[in-house]
Amino acid sequence: MSSRSEDMAPSEQDVENALADLTTPAPADFALRVLQRVNISTERYDTYVRLDTGAGGLYVAFSPRAVTGAMLESMVVSPAMFEELHWARTRRTAICATTPLPGLRTALRTGRAKNLPIDLARLPAEDRAVLQAVRCIPKGQLRPAGWVAREACLSDADRVVHVLAHNPVMLLIPCHRVTHDDGTPCDAAYLPGTGRALRAAEGIDMERFAELSREGAVYLGSDTTHIYCHPTCAHARRITPPHRKPFRSAREASRAGYRACRSCRPLSV
Repeated sequence: MSSRSEDMAPSEQDVENALADLTTPAPADFALRVLQRVNISTERYDTYVRLDTGAGGLYVAFSPRAVTGAMLESMVVSPAMFEELHWARTRRTAICATTPLPGLRTALRTGRAKNLPIDLARLPAEDRAVLQAVRCIPKGQLRPAGWVAREACLSDADRVVHVLAHNPVMLLIPCHRVTHDDGTPCDAAYLPGTGRALRAAEGIDMERFAELSREGAVYLGSDTTHIYCHPTCAHARRITPPHRKPFRSAREASRAGYRACRSCRPLSV
């Protein structure tokens, strides 16, 4: 009888497997719940969520008042790596949450994050000026680095490229809408193909833009309004071919009697 009982007794591995089946993963926001339960002030840490975008997952960290960082999931190997990088840059712990900052989902869905609060206070003044200028580029439009430099009151477009390569708030500060002054995309912050996917999702026709660049059409004017714009400006896209006038420079446009668009604010003489 005892021999048969021993044969039917579960092995140590069977016990381990049974115990493992009893465990359940902790909720994604478990750490946040603990902090809230013990009344740790939200001013002492950031929270973050993962949201889906046209370029894949995006981790977005935020304080109670503003976004403090964003990074594409493809740029890190795990949420823990995002947390570590956020700490290294901001010296604030990022705790996983499930509820995003108000307005965040809408900003990502519409591609219009200009009015979303973003905290850039830890950056040098020049860097903040560059990133704020980039935030003003409308969805579906492009601006050259020289334009960004002018808007940021800088004389060096190379400085713009350097700042964008270290963009701390990817997508929400849309550096995929910036080109080099020769018209080629400035995608220093992204992996290959990411900027292309983001522009395609916004309906930017890069083949047409490249064709205009090869033809030397830096600006497009309308012979009915005598206004010239960046080629991707909403007003430029409405110019019908018979009334479209290409210009190689602002000086050329000015000499022809055209004035700069007040919406896209192209470089003027």
